[in-house]
Amino acid sequence: MTDAHPETPTVLSPTAEAPLEGLPPGFGDGIAGKAAFLIAIAFSIFQIYIAAYGSLPSQVVRAMHVGFLLLLGFGLIANLRATSTPAKAAFWTLGLLGFATGLYNWVFYADLIRRSGFLTTPDLIVGTVLVVLVFEAARRLMGLPLALIALIFLAYVFFGNHLPPPFIHRGYDFAQLIDTFAFGTEGIYGTPVYVSAAYIFIFVVFAAFLERAGMIALFNDFALGLVGTWRGGPAQVCVLSSALMGTISGSGVANVVASGQFTIPLMKRFGFRSAFAGGVEATSSMGGQIMPPVMGAVAFIMAETLNIPYAEVVKAAIIPALLYFGACFWQVYLEAGKAGLQGMAKADLPNPWHAVRRSSPAPWGWR
Repeated sequence: MTDAHPETPTVLSPTAEAPLEGLPPGFGDGIAGKAAFLIAIAFSIFQIYIAAYGSLPSQVVRAMHVGFLLLLGFGLIANLRATSTPAKAAFWTLGLLGFATGLYNWVFYADLIRRSGFLTTPDLIVGTVLVVLVFEAARRLMGLPLALIALIFLAYVFFGNHLPPPFIHRGYDFAQLIDTFAFGTEGIYGTPVYVSAAYIFIFVVFAAFLERAGMIALFNDFALGLVGTWRGGPAQVCVLSSALMGTISGSGVANVVASGQFTIPLMKRFGFRSAFAGGVEATSSMGGQIMPPVMGAVAFIMAETLNIPYAEVVKAAIIPALLYFGACFWQVYLEAGKAGLQGMAKADLPNPWHAVRRSSPAPWGWR
């Protein structure tokens, strides 16, 4: 039924941890690839330092967070997507300009506070560059629809005073818009960026450490051993492993990539229809976004917006998450019964507790 062995952990290909969004995996080749890797390391060190000590003003942290993202984002576009040397140089230049906007907020933080609402010419130039770069990065990394939607609202801000009622507004001058978008906490450096800089990045780094430490293989082996013998075994394994993966990823897409390449072929070999196998994986993986404690970016934004401790959001999500995955288990059970599919043979499955012990720290003496 499966290639799993009681004493051998499930081996996943390296692509299981490769993200699907935006760009191919990796940093690129040559000196440029090493530079992008070092930028990612510096970005992580900066964020970990801020999380540990928090000695910089919130506005500076937000600006540097966006600056690092622009530098790394355009650098990766240059390394992984651009095909000509001039294009690579142009993207790296855009990335450096984006990082410079963050440094500008840091170096001139006190001056920007003192002259808040009265921008100088350099302020207007830096703010305009930041807005343009964020739009271009969003278009390149997230796709044209998101950038178009944002552009429509931006155009409304500029030209809404010429529209008929009820869409008309009083109008805003260019300096006021740049001040709000690029130097205040109601524009680019708003609540989502604050939550990303203060919480999400640290959880992403933590999840990456766990994944590289072998947690994906552990989740699959544990799920195989625990629910593999249930009716519809492979699909039940898919649901449980996706739930476990959701506790550290909080991302439906990452969940599919991590576990789907193992569970979908297993379900198809067992006798499930291809469409149902894909549906089980997609449905259970999307549940990772409501599975405590990570639950994706939205949960952190909820806590910040509602001004409540994140622990309260986690507690509120426990029952919905249990109901969600319980419904997935039940649907798999019914479909397996309809198709006449039983569980997998226990002799073919790994021992779940042996998998936990094998992945536990050696000083515990469990190995």
